[in-house]
Amino acid sequence: MMDKVYIIAEAGVNHNGDPVLAHMLVEKAAWCGADAVKFQAFQARMLVSWKAPRAGYQAVNLKEDGTQYDMLKNLELKPDTFRELKEHAERLGLEFISSPFDHDSIKLLNELEMKTFKIPSGEITNLPYLRYIGSLKKRVILSTGMSSLGEIEKAIELLTGSGTKRSEISLLHATTEYPAPFEEVNLNAIATMRNAFRMPVGYSDHTPGIEIPCAAVALGASIIEKHFTLDRNMQGPDHKASLPVEEFRQMVLAIRNIELAMGSGIKEATPSERKNIDIVRKSIHCRSSFEAGHILAHDDIVMKRPGNGISPMMADIVTGRCLKHALEADAMISWEDLV
Repeated sequence: MMDKVYIIAEAGVNHNGDPVLAHMLVEKAAWCGADAVKFQAFQARMLVSWKAPRAGYQAVNLKEDGTQYDMLKNLELKPDTFRELKEHAERLGLEFISSPFDHDSIKLLNELEMKTFKIPSGEITNLPYLRYIGSLKKRVILSTGMSSLGEIEKAIELLTGSGTKRSEISLLHATTEYPAPFEEVNLNAIATMRNAFRMPVGYSDHTPGIEIPCAAVALGASIIEKHFTLDRNMQGPDHKASLPVEEFRQMVLAIRNIELAMGSGIKEATPSERKNIDIVRKSIHCRSSFEAGHILAHDDIVMKRPGNGISPMMADIVTGRCLKHALEADAMISWEDLV
C-alpha cells in the first residue's frame, strides 16, 4: 500500500442516502485515478442520541432545522448496498474502505471481508470501539483530528494490545473542521507524528482546493484522503467542503507528478541534465590572438561556452603556462596547447 502515495476518494455521505448516487461516486473515483473509495457506515440510532445538535458546518450546509439524528437517518445505506458497492469498487480496481461508527457497522464490514478499517477522528477516544477493531487484526488507518500525541499513543496501544500489528497501522493528520482554516492545518505535524510514532503518516484534508494535500505529499504524507462530490450544490452536510470530480482528478494527477519529482534525494546530474552540461557550462578560451611561447596571464583568458574544454575551475593552473603554438582570439585552449 505504501509503494506510492495512497489516495482515498472520500465519498462519505455525499450519496445523500441514494444507492444510485453511491455507485456513481464509485465510478467517478475510479475515473479520477484514486486507489480507494471510502464510505461511512453507521446506524443513526447507534451513533447519536435523539436530541444531539448538528455541528456548526452541518447547520450551515443544511438549510432546514433538525437534529443530527434526523440528518444521519436520511444518510444511512443498507447492508446489501455496502456489499454491492464493495463488489463494484473491486471490479474497477479500487479498494473499498469504510469508516464504521458503531459496533454493528464494524461487524458488517468485517463480514464483507474489508481489508482496511478507517477509524474516524471522533472515535479515537472510544475504548470499546478501538478494542473491537484491534481484535480483527486488519490494516488500520487512524485519523487523528482533534487529538494530542498522548491520545494517539493510547489509541495505538489499544489497537496493538487487542491484536493488531503495529506495522499494520497508519496515521492520518487532520483538522476536524469543514472547511478547515488554512492557518489551523499545521502540516508540520506530519513530521512530528512520524518521528514520534515511527509509522506511516498521511493527511486527511478538509481545506478548499488541492494545494494543501499536494503540499502534504511534498512533506512526506504517504496517504491522502479527500472528500469529493458529484455536485457541490447538492443538499447535504459535506458537499460544500468536497472537491468536484474534475478537481479531484486534477489533485490525483498533481500528486502523481509530485511523487515523480521527489526523487531519491541524491544530488547529482540527472540523465536529462547530462546532455546539457557541455552546452551551458564554459571552458577556458583565448581573449586575444597569441604567438607561440606566450605565457598566459589571467587577463589573457576568458570563460565561454561550450563546456567541453578545460574547466574554468582550472584557471589558476592554466595561467603561467606557455603556449606551444600560436592561437587565435576566441580559440578554446586545450592541455595539448600548453607546455
